[in-house]
Amino acid sequence: MNAREILETARREDIKYFRIEFTDIVGQVKNVEIPITALSRALANDLMFDGSSIEGFVRIKEADMYLCPDLETFMILPFEESGLGK
Repeated sequence: MNAREILETARREDIKYFRIEFTDIVGQVKNVEIPITALSRALANDLMFDGSSIEGFVRIKEADMYLCPDLETFMILPFEESGLGK
């Protein structure tokens, strides 16, 4: 998929938030959640996040990081409401 197709899919499916996952240097999975309003900037590699706020990811001096999502890995994960609050 390209950025335009991802944006169209997100709007059509009424997606409100995106979780962008990545791994640290030792393979530990990390993620950043962004609202749909920031998605076009993230898809254009123009959205920064504070890497020092993610446990064990970077030191404070290296905190400003760009999100560079791999568009080929886009997928919609189902959300199940059953079991919430239990």
